Amino acid sequence: MTEWRNSNVIIVDDETDLLELLTGRFQRKGCNVVGLTSSETAARLLRTESFDLGIYDIKLPGMDGVELLRLSKEINPDMEVIMLTGHGTVETAIETMKLGAYDYLRKPYALSELDVIAAKSLEKKKLKETNTGLKQALLAGTNKFSIIGQSPGIKNILDLTLRLADSNIPVRIEGESGTGKELIAKALHFWSSRAEQPFIAVNVGALPENLLESELFGHLKGAFTGAVTEKKGLVEVADQGTLFLDEIGEMPLNIQVKLLRFLESQEFRRVGDSRLRQVNVRVVAATNRILEQEVSKGKFREDLFFRLNVMKLTLPPLRERKEDIPLLVEHFLALHGRGQDVSISAEGLKALSRYSFPGNVRELSHMIERGIILAQGREIQVRDLLIPSRNPFETDEEDKLLPLHELEKRHIARVLASCQGNKTQAAKVLGISVRNLYRKLEEYKISE
Repeated sequence: MTEWRNSNVIIVDDETDLLELLTGRFQRKGCNVVGLTSSETAARLLRTESFDLGIYDIKLPGMDGVELLRLSKEINPDMEVIMLTGHGTVETAIETMKLGAYDYLRKPYALSELDVIAAKSLEKKKLKETNTGLKQALLAGTNKFSIIGQSPGIKNILDLTLRLADSNIPVRIEGESGTGKELIAKALHFWSSRAEQPFIAVNVGALPENLLESELFGHLKGAFTGAVTEKKGLVEVADQGTLFLDEIGEMPLNIQVKLLRFLESQEFRRVGDSRLRQVNVRVVAATNRILEQEVSKGKFREDLFFRLNVMKLTLPPLRERKEDIPLLVEHFLALHGRGQDVSISAEGLKALSRYSFPGNVRELSHMIERGIILAQGREIQVRDLLIPSRNPFETDEEDKLLPLHELEKRHIARVLASCQGNKTQAAKVLGISVRNLYRKLEEYKISE
């Protein structure tokens, strides 16, 4: 039964012969088992290790099994506990059910009966964890995606993605904003054996630094101001599935250290907790930066870079695969048209093919959506697309021999000016986070 495999079980009973029998039985089923005769030792271990199932004798010297149950549920509410009771403690065992015990067994009991109850308790815990992850995934609509294109660049990426899908190695996806990095991450997940498990995406650049660690790894109640309840982190929610870290280049250095440790061992600690927890998560990271340059600037850890650099997928910008524009337009007309019979004029399609799309596929999607709204009839005309008159990739004569960073500086300044200094709007046009925009304004010393 798959629910046994790699389950963490703690058994506490002062009858050493019975303890050895149970410990050996659960180990043969594939569980990671700790067998203890002391409830005090168990209490200390519960504060540092994470367990799926506890099996406690009610009658224990010192702290009894009821107190150990209460402590277990306080530390780890999701842990299931089975109580073992002798003659005269059945009423107490029934009371433990109110404290959160999964079930109890009265001594002497058949080992096969314990097997059945333990399997059901582990199945319940796994189902609860899976439902938590799938609920988040379904709310985000993560199992619905389309990758459109017949160009050689896209075909090559899709071929690599298919071949990498069932491996567990970290994958780094690079590409300009709007090229479809999250779609490739979803393909890596939904084309793999993890497809029925959660796909959890987090935009690293959109979270404040003081909340990022808690969001990723979770926290205990009272770990910091505002932590009014215990919270699972996204690495736990994504257990057995895929965690997609978008804009990984925005991650602060102190969180990079913790991510590196997690990638190497799949182990982590919640904020405010000393207990080590373990999950099985495939990590996919994406960035629109060139991480090699960030490493040389000291803004990205070299050891984390090499850990993520096992396999890199580089997505081509839309200007390098213009043969895909007609297919993409057809897709977005169907997507945004909501059942309307809307088309685009031949002149409109030609105008799109001449444009270089600094915002890539995302910008094209927005143009078609806008065109449907502005069209006076069922056909989108050139005027409805609102294509910018000056293409950022069509440089002035004096710009042609400028280095790339100077071109980027001038483009950011132009966009900021066209947005009347509105940084939120400028960041949206540029396809970067507001925090990234502030960083570039400071780096290039662009006056606000």
